[in-house]
Amino acid sequence: MNFVIRILKLIGKLILFVLISFLLIFYIKYISCPVYDFTAGKPFSGKLFYNPYQNMQSENWRKGNFQIQSRAWGGITSGSGNSNEDIAKLYKSLGYDIIGTSDYQKINRYGENKASYVPVYEHGYGIQKSHQVLIGAKRVMWKDYPIFQTIHQKQHIIHSLRKDNALIYLAHPLLRGGYSLEDMKYLGGYDGIEVMNNYRFSVDHWDEALSAGNYVTILGDDDAHDINNPDEIGHHCTLINTPVVEKENIIHALKEGNAYGARIYRPNHETFEDKVKRIKVIPKLTGFEVIGDTIKVRVDSMASEIRFIGQNGKLLKSVMNVKESFYSINDEDTYIRTEIHFPDQSFFCLNPVCRFDGISPSKMPAAKINYWKTWILRIIGFSSLIFVIINIVIIRKKRRTGKMNRIN
Repeated sequence: MNFVIRILKLIGKLILFVLISFLLIFYIKYISCPVYDFTAGKPFSGKLFYNPYQNMQSENWRKGNFQIQSRAWGGITSGSGNSNEDIAKLYKSLGYDIIGTSDYQKINRYGENKASYVPVYEHGYGIQKSHQVLIGAKRVMWKDYPIFQTIHQKQHIIHSLRKDNALIYLAHPLLRGGYSLEDMKYLGGYDGIEVMNNYRFSVDHWDEALSAGNYVTILGDDDAHDINNPDEIGHHCTLINTPVVEKENIIHALKEGNAYGARIYRPNHETFEDKVKRIKVIPKLTGFEVIGDTIKVRVDSMASEIRFIGQNGKLLKSVMNVKESFYSINDEDTYIRTEIHFPDQSFFCLNPVCRFDGISPSKMPAAKINYWKTWILRIIGFSSLIFVIINIVIIRKKRRTGKMNRIN
């Protein structure tokens, strides 16, 4: 019995040691994070209008998905039942040209010998789900703040990811409050937002960023975890306008904004066979022009509604039951994005036209590290840690001394 008690005590001490070690690592991570000075963005301005679709060719739309998980890390993460072969086969049958498998903290190398292969992964393992979808990734970054994230930790992660990734998208911002609307007014250094996702529709976050004069583009993804469930597959996607399905062309089109997010109608419990038949014929954007101060948009199928949305997400114009429409830009308009809704409940979210200087659309001013505040935080943080450690040592020493005195 005494032997069992000693073993249990040993196990308890080991668990306590591991727990304290993790807490210590996390504590040091947090107090080491830089403190930033943020500058609020300003609405887009300029006499010219940036048209992300100026190089669009209606025959060059390619269907893509950059969020689906396969079996990784021994099956402990979501997607453990999805093989790479099955993912590729299924998405090809649904008409996808670009299939990016975004395993957690792992670049999936399946199909890397093909010209269409784009290295992708989902970064982040925090409770709060402040994740990022990384496209054109060179390597995996393990740095993260897993317990909670203030705007300072979020900005530090974005800055740290920048050098190794062609494109950074904030993943599902609305999920578990991973990114707040307030964050969108200040965060910078990223390329876009995963606005459309099976789990959340984060259009308010997008409008908040755009209203702050931060030209970030849309990404639409399934974020599927179980490809055997028809309800998770082929529901959201990104349509990318590129003449050839090759990595550099795909990334270039996404950077320009020559793409749009789509939600494709999904009847509940539809079979794969019916889905394949239905999804082969979906509406298509056939024209988008900015002529002078007028936006003209056209699709090849009857739209139940075409909506033009501007600063602070305000609805500027709505037209019902048309295949094409236009919007005359007013002096007070800073950006205009277009939503196209169809009778079957499918809809498109297009990247915005915005005012600019003729060179490139404005981005959020880069947050700068406040070294004074950063070092004050670190000094206080490490001093507190040393104080706690010293007191623990003193208390343990007193207990041992008291125990020895009782024995004597």
